[in-house]
Amino acid sequence: MLDYVAKVTLRPWEVNADDVAALRSCGFDDRAIHDICAVAAYFAFVNRLADGLGVDLEKRFEGQEYYQAGR
Repeated sequence: MLDYVAKVTLRPWEVNADDVAALRSCGFDDRAIHDICAVAAYFAFVNRLADGLGVDLEKRFEGQEYYQAGR
């Protein structure tokens, strides 16, 4: 699942039927695959929107490791 999410996030144009089949072989049904894709795509969209508008993280996140890694 995480490999699929990384691909949807970083190289969505490369996702194909084989990726979906791999998820099915791990026990995910069509609804779960949809939800995995939708959540990954939504977070990518929101992050790109915020970055494109120059939105900074809230001050309460400053100094935290993941905040520093992204800036």
